Amino acid sequence: MTTGRMSRVCMSRVAVVTGGASGIGLAVSRRLAERGDCVAVFDIDPEAAARAADEINANAEWGRAFGVGVDVTDRPGIEAALDKVRGEFGPVEIMVTSAGVTGYAKFTDMTIEDWERIIRVNLTGTFHCLQPVIPEMITAGWGRIVTISSSSAQSGAPGMAHYSASKGGVIAMTKSLAVELGPYGITVNTIPPRAIDTPMSRISPMTGQAMNWEQTAARLPVRRPGVPDDIAAACAFLVSDDASYITGQVIGVNGGGYI
Repeated sequence: MTTGRMSRVCMSRVAVVTGGASGIGLAVSRRLAERGDCVAVFDIDPEAAARAADEINANAEWGRAFGVGVDVTDRPGIEAALDKVRGEFGPVEIMVTSAGVTGYAKFTDMTIEDWERIIRVNLTGTFHCLQPVIPEMITAGWGRIVTISSSSAQSGAPGMAHYSASKGGVIAMTKSLAVELGPYGITVNTIPPRAIDTPMSRISPMTGQAMNWEQTAARLPVRRPGVPDDIAAACAFLVSDDASYITGQVIGVNGGGYI
C-alpha cells in the first residue's frame, strides 16, 4: 500500500476502483482523482496498484490515492481492503467494478474450470465488491455504483459463452440493484464497452493475434477505436450528483455501433 500525501479523512467523495491499475480501471482512477475524489486503487497486482496511486499523488492538481493489492475472488481480502479505505478516507461512496478476465473456448470444448474461473472473477467478484459497501451507502443516503460489463453480453460472441454469460449477469445484477437501492439515494448503472484499446483487448482471445484496430475503426461510425478515457468520462458523469436521475441503465460507450 502507498499513502503519499493522504490525509486521514477525505473531504470529497471516497471512491474505490477495482482493476484500477491498468486499462479502463486506471483511466477511471485518474479521472476521479482529477476531479478531486479520494481514490482507492484495487488491483490483483499490488505493485501496479502502488504505481497508479503514486502517479495520482504526484500530481498536485489531483485528489489523494492509495493502492491495495487484492483479488476480487477473495471475499475476506476484499473486506480487509475496504477496511483500509475506511481507515484512510472514510466510508465508501463510489464503487466502480472494472476488474475482469477474458478467455476463449468453443462451448463444446470448454472445461468446468474454464467456466468457473470466468464466472468467479467477473460475476461473483463483482458481488464480493458491491455487497460490503452498500450498507454504508444506505446509511449515508447517497451512493454511486458503476459496473463495467461488456457489449458481448448484448450481442453474444463465438467462443466466449462463459465471458458473455458472466457479463450478462453483471448487467442483470446492476438492474436489480438499481431497483432495490434507488429509494436510498443510490444509483447503479453499467457501461458495456466495445472496441476499446486496452492491454487486455490488444490480443484477440479468438485468434491469439494482435487486434487490427484499423479494420475495427472502419466499421464504427466514429471511425476510431475507443480508448480508456472514453469509458472514464462516462463513468465520471454517472458517479456525479448531476446523474442522480439515471439508474438501472446500460450506457453503451461503443463508437455508435457494434463490431
